[in-house]
Amino acid sequence: MQFTLRHLEIFAAIARLENVSAGAAAVAMSQSAASTALAELERRSGRALFDRSAKRLRLNETGRMLLPRALELLDHARELDALLAGRGGPGPLRLGATVTIGNHLAPRLIERYRALGPEARIELAIDNMSGIAARILAFDLDLALIEGDYSDPGLLLSDWLDDALVVFCAPDHPLAARGRCTIDEALDQSWVVREQGSGTRQTLDRAMSLYWSRWRIGAEFNQIEAIKSAVAAGRMLGCVSRLALHDAFACRALVPLEVEGLALRRRLYIVRRRDKVMTEGITALLGLCTEMAAHAPQ
Repeated sequence: MQFTLRHLEIFAAIARLENVSAGAAAVAMSQSAASTALAELERRSGRALFDRSAKRLRLNETGRMLLPRALELLDHARELDALLAGRGGPGPLRLGATVTIGNHLAPRLIERYRALGPEARIELAIDNMSGIAARILAFDLDLALIEGDYSDPGLLLSDWLDDALVVFCAPDHPLAARGRCTIDEALDQSWVVREQGSGTRQTLDRAMSLYWSRWRIGAEFNQIEAIKSAVAAGRMLGCVSRLALHDAFACRALVPLEVEGLALRRRLYIVRRRDKVMTEGITALLGLCTEMAAHAPQ
């Protein structure tokens, strides 16, 4: 055999991080030892796996073909190691989530996953939709939960939950007492919204596409709490997921505002790489996602 599991582990770490030094740190090796191991793997196989530049390594065609197969073999090896050590059940997972899901739904899934066994741990990464998709494609995450439709041939999206955005304002806003307004009245206001690249912004942009030239965006933030605070403190309208507004509406810190003719419903999705191996942990988490969807309010 031309490789060992350690060779593949070092190769995968360097491939994910595009840097020998960072890859070596990820597998607890010195840079020189990792560089030697990578060179040995390439020498044994007779094939270069990277295109090399001054500061970065990028996978070449052979390396890109090898990476998903190497990760699959490493995932199965970890499952075998756990089985032989008497640690059955799902193992550690790297889960990605967009901001709303990461703050309001992922904690419940993580707690249920942890109950499946002693090795069932989740490392959660929260980012906007573009950032999460990039990390899935780079094999930096095993699975992700996102708030919008993301198209890439390397990704597999599965329908998950229903959600809706809600327009809201401060209790003393001129439109608050009525609780509803026309689209023309909404367009007369200044808005504070999520940043480009987020699933929330994608849904809102689609809803507002007919009114683009009249839509007044006063501020863009990458944090939902910052949007809520800005709306509560001023005269702007905000629009985020209903999941993030329950407590604020309950205590009347913020007020929902129905805008006639504005379609703000959306779907949440589960996303993974098409060539990602279905480990026991991924299968278990997908099962928990299915259970959550079955018990979600319609």
